[in-house]
Parts: sequence; C-alpha cells; structure tokens
Amino acid sequence: MGFNFRNKAWIFLSILCSSSLICSVKATVTYDRKAVIINGQRRILLSGSIHYPRSTPEMWPDLIQKAKEGGLNVIQTYVFWNGHEPSPGQYYFEDRYDLVKFIKLVQQAGLYVHLRIGPYVCAEWNFGGFPVWLKYVPGMAFRTDNEPFKSAMQKFTEKLVGMMKQEKLFETQGGPIILSQIENEYGPVEWEIGAPGKAYTKWAAQMAEGLSTGVPWIMCKQDEDVPDSIINTCNGFYCEGFKPKSDNKPKMWTENWTSWLTEFGGAVPYRPAEDIAFSVARFIHNGGSFMNYYMYHGGTNFDRTAGQFITTSYDYDAPLDEYGLPREPKYSHLTKLHKVIKLCEPALVSVDPTVTWLGDKLEAHVFKSKSSCAAFLSNYNDSSAARVSFGGSTYDLPRWSISILPDCKTEYYNTAKVHVRTPSIPMKMVPTNTKLSWGSYNEDIPSLNDNGTFSKDGLIEQISMTRDKTDYLWYLADVEISADEKFLKTGEDPLLTIDSAGHALSVFVNGQLAGTAYGSLENPKLTFSQKIKLHAGVNKLALLSIAAGLPNVGLHYETWNIGVLGPVTLNGVNSGTWDMSKWKWSYKIGTKGEALSLHSITGSSTVEWKEGSLVAKKQPLTWYKSTFDTPSGSEPLALDMNTMGKGQVWVNGKNIGRHWPAYTARGKCERCSYAGTFTEKKCLSNCGEASQRWYHVPRSWLKPSANLIVVLEEWGGDPNGISLVTRTGKK
Repeated sequence: MGFNFRNKAWIFLSILCSSSLICSVKATVTYDRKAVIINGQRRILLSGSIHYPRSTPEMWPDLIQKAKEGGLNVIQTYVFWNGHEPSPGQYYFEDRYDLVKFIKLVQQAGLYVHLRIGPYVCAEWNFGGFPVWLKYVPGMAFRTDNEPFKSAMQKFTEKLVGMMKQEKLFETQGGPIILSQIENEYGPVEWEIGAPGKAYTKWAAQMAEGLSTGVPWIMCKQDEDVPDSIINTCNGFYCEGFKPKSDNKPKMWTENWTSWLTEFGGAVPYRPAEDIAFSVARFIHNGGSFMNYYMYHGGTNFDRTAGQFITTSYDYDAPLDEYGLPREPKYSHLTKLHKVIKLCEPALVSVDPTVTWLGDKLEAHVFKSKSSCAAFLSNYNDSSAARVSFGGSTYDLPRWSISILPDCKTEYYNTAKVHVRTPSIPMKMVPTNTKLSWGSYNEDIPSLNDNGTFSKDGLIEQISMTRDKTDYLWYLADVEISADEKFLKTGEDPLLTIDSAGHALSVFVNGQLAGTAYGSLENPKLTFSQKIKLHAGVNKLALLSIAAGLPNVGLHYETWNIGVLGPVTLNGVNSGTWDMSKWKWSYKIGTKGEALSLHSITGSSTVEWKEGSLVAKKQPLTWYKSTFDTPSGSEPLALDMNTMGKGQVWVNGKNIGRHWPAYTARGKCERCSYAGTFTEKKCLSNCGEASQRWYHVPRSWLKPSANLIVVLEEWGGDPNGISLVTRTGKK
C-alpha cells in the first residue's frame, strides 16, 4: 500500500544499476520557458500549501489524500526554523515537526514536494520562523549582509538539506522534492535597504546553489535582482501579468492566496470559489505552468506559534478547512478545474497561445499543437455576461469568468458556474452534550520581594527577559503616598498613565484589577490612562504585560520592542506629576500557575481548586480545570470559548493556542460579489462577533476518558459557557 509507479520504477532501476551500465540513468528536474521539466517531461504543476506543524501527524495522510483527490500533484510547505532549533544546536524533528515523515507521506501518495526552506517564512508564524535566540547573537541583524546572520542561516540550511539528502528525498535521488526555495519575499526588503540587500541576495543564492540538491531553487517576490541561477516567482491574489526575469524561465505562482489572515479584533476574510478559479484559469491561459494555493489547508497555530495578534485558527478559507474537511463549494469547484486543466496539459506545454479579441473585455486564448488543442474563452467584465462566437459555435460567459474547452469545441468548465452536489453552507458546530464541571484557582498577584522577582533601574523590554518562554512579564513597584497628599481629602484620584510597546496590559493596584488596555496588529502599542485608588502609605502596583505573539514581517523586526517601556506617570499628586519610568522596578517572568505547570496532569494536582458554588467567575487571572470523556465518532472536535475573555487553553497538557473571544471583529461585513478584483478587505464575515470563537482539539491528543482541560483566563469569563462541539459540515 502507498507504492506508486515512481517508487516501482526506482526499484527497477536500482536493480539494473547493480548489474549494468544503466546506473548512469538519473531522475532530473530542469526547466525551460514553458514549464518545469521532470524526467524529460514538461509538467503543469498544481500545488497546495499544507504546513506540517499546523496539523497533527495523524491528520497528515488524510490531508495529503484529499489534496490528491482534489487534483493536486504537488504539496508545498515552509520549513519552520524556530520549531526545529529551539536553542542553538539543539534540533527537534519529532511529532508535528517530523518533516521527514511528512515528506515521505507525500511521496507515498504519489505527489511531489516544493520545499520552501527560507528559513525566513513570514507565514503569520511566531517571529517569522526565526528562533528567538537568534535575536540575541552578538552583532545580529536579520536578513541583510550580516555575518552572524548569514552564518546561522547557512548552518541551519545545510543541516536541513543534509537531512533531506540523507533520507534521499530530492527527486534526483528518487525522492519527491522537485523544487526548493531560499529566502522569502525578499525583493521589497532589498529595495528598502539597498546595497546590503543586494549583497545578501547574491550570497543567499550562491549558498543555496552550492548545496547541490539537483533540483531548481526559486525566490518568490524577487523580481528586480534575482540571480541567473534562480527562478523568480509571483505571490498574490492574481499573477496572470507576471513575467519571470529571464525569458528562459517558467512562469510560476508560489502563493495564490485563497483568502487572507485573520487577526484578533479583525473580521474574518473569505474568497469566493468563482474568483479563485478565475484567477487560476487566467494565469494558466497566460502561460503559467506552476500554481500553488496558499493555503490548501491552513490548519491551526497550536502552542504559541501564531504571529503578532494572529488568531489561533489559520483556516485561511482554504479548500480544506482548519479541521481538514472539504470546504464546499470551493473544494469541489477547484477539483473540477484541476481535472480540466490536466486535460489541456499536452497543448499547454507544447505551444504558446494565439490570443483573439472577441469583443470588449472578451478574449480567446487558443493552444493548438499538431496533436492537441485547448481554448480558454474569457470575460473580464465584472458587471455583465456575454455571448461570444468561437469556432463556429456560441458560448455564454458569465461576468468575470473563463470557460475552458479542452478540445477547442466543448465547454467542460466555467469558473463562475458552480455546480456542486453539496451546497455551500456555513461552518456548523454541534454541541456534544459533554458536561464540564469546573474547578478554579486564582493566580497570585506578585509583590516586590516574592520568590523569583529581580530588580533593575528603569523599565526593560519584555522579550529580552522572557526570551518568549512565556507571554507574561510582571512590572512591580511600591507607590508610597504621604498622608498630606491633597487627593486623599478631595477624592480626586490621581491619573496613572502607562505607555507600552504592546501587546496587552492588565493593571493591578493593591491586588485589585484597575483596568486593561491592548493594541492591534495595525498598532501594537497601547496607552493605559485611568484614575486609580490609592491610600496613604505603601500601595502595591503590579503591571502584567502580555505578548500576543511576536512580529513575523517588517523591516528589521528583530529590533521591535514589546512591553512597558514608558513613560509611566502619576498625575494629580501635590508635586504635580511623578515620572515613575526611572524608578527601580521589580520584575517577575511568567505566572505562578505556569511555574507550577498547572496545565499538566501532575502540576494541576499540586494546588487546591475551588469547586461548586465557590468556582470563580468573571475574575481576572484565574485558572480553570475540568475533565471530559472523548465523544464517540470521528468528527473533528473544538472548544466553544465564547463566554471567555482572553488567555490560553491546554488539553492533556498540550497547548491548543491563545483564546481571545472578547476581542470582537471590526470591519464592514457587506454582501460580497465574486466578480471584480478581490482584496483582503472585500469579503468579510464575523463583524461584531469574536474573531475566533472555536478552538480545534485534535482527537489524537485525547484519551478515551478523563481528558484534562485547563484554561488560563486573563481578563475574566464564565467557564460554564465553555462547551465541546463537533465540526460536522452538515445542515
């Protein structure tokens, strides 16, 4: 099982190699201006991005099989450096990060792999895929002509390529990897930084080429300054007008965005099936030969892998939804498109099209060779349909659509005519009737002299202290108020103002929550400004600074800051305003519950949990725990967290991600037409609701019974509203 023709062919050749001169025969991957050439044959390659850490190994075979059944012949993935090298020289390639296993599963399914090594990935992934320790290497500057960076990047790239070679995973070794990518969307960065960027691009290309993988290297969004040995490719919603830098390179589209990212506080984008099909057909009839959906399966940002303000769900409105189920009608509509394109392949790779004008915004692209003919009839008008005459017949073209005629006569497919047995229905989550009985544990608000605290003059940057081992850093100070302060008599409470580099802040005064503030993806910085109750004597001020992921894109984002950097002022005291920024502050990394590992089975048994009527509700910084039995069946499971505020969730000790349902979606959710140019703000949903309500719980993480669920609630919520649901996709 799992063997395909290519596997058998290689076994046959290896037997011959042992006894004959045929051992000089090798698999090859080359290219010309028309297409990538695999073993001497030009190919139309239809690809889909599936990121291995965004699902579980148990999900991989089904995702890959659905991609194959959907008509793809390539799986594309990034390589996630920070998952593979969490500390310098310490490598991890297990569980969700078992890249070799993932690639071998793709090979067993008979598909190719495009491996985007990067190792910068962006991908809305924490720190863009870079390990946090990299930032603190002396003299470090990311993605430029910087020796410490180049040294670290080369070491990891060599490690990764060496693993692939050792496992014989490149096509030239009999494996499935036909393409590799170095760097990622570097062109705009190079344009910004100039000469150091040009030098770095040249170095990266030479370094990659020197690894002798036997397959072509690509660089995406690297249009102006791409080395001759590298294929430059396009990313975007549309790439029909893209031209590679050299006339002898194929036209490739590495990221056809199936929708757009979702941020906490943002509406949820979606892209109509008709438009994405239109974009693919238009790219192909303009000479494109490699097209990849970003994403084909988006998956989940488990743990704390989401980038800055990015939701735990990375669904991306992909043909396979977050849970691995087909999203209809998109999945079936694109499947039919892929089958028709494959029918056209002999003509597409043999000749250039003849383009004929059929009327206003109407065209025919005809690929006619000696043995085959394929035609694409296009209506680029986004407001009106058209009837066109072609080859002695008439064809009705809906607005913003392309009809495909694999024999130049019969319309097999039109991008705007969606004929799917399963109608398009919204995601439906059905309660499992699992009863959750909660216990609660209140997190302690630390004081200056608590165990684990340390002092420094002034305010310090958060990640420099936490190294991203936790989202949380406490800033602690004693505020001594003299008995003669006027506000004590007048009742005019002083105004506390705190400027923070982000991302969220909870302010506690004498153990009580005074208020919260938080930023956004567009503006991570925040200001807390509120009058606070102080008494004569020593008042305990505790600021909990909370990171919501690290930045993943931006010029030299390694220099960006997080945490309370000030100024911090208290206005309304006798002397006017106190600038507290340069005071001696005490600090504590993480929460007490994290130190006790309350999320784990062992750690959760080390404290006393309040139960029954004593369970805390709507209280900040509260831990909750419950147990549940796994529901029968195989349908995907999720937690409905809609009654909670902000925090994190663990199931059986595994972090299923950050929850933040209290951050409601802003934006304009209006009726959306498929026709016309798509942008990330065109088609939106969930306005006024939680950006993310449901959180995926992989079945492979569960036991038959007594599964432990632990929630750290930062803001305050009602755990009795949490429920376990199934994703059914049924009416």
